Amino acid sequence: MELRRSFRRFVIPMAFGFLAWYLLYVLLSTYARDFMGHRVLGDINVAMIFGLLQFVTTFLIARWYARFAAARLDPVAARLRAELEARDVESEAVR
Repeated sequence: MELRRSFRRFVIPMAFGFLAWYLLYVLLSTYARDFMGHRVLGDINVAMIFGLLQFVTTFLIARWYARFAAARLDPVAARLRAELEARDVESEAVR
């Protein structure tokens, strides 16, 4: 239960945040064409920067999740595994 709760506390807000960010990109691309078409540097416009930031965001979230899992989820999972393996050993000894 603790493992599932910790996982959900990270994943659900992160998923909603990323989906909101992606939806903002799509909506701006659809309805704010002038803004998204504004050139920032040479042929690079706001839409291209936002699109590239989608990739950056994805990699940052993946890295953040890996660190979160290593710090919060993996120790709990290892403890659960050890408990279950100990129960298996005990049940084999009883047979």
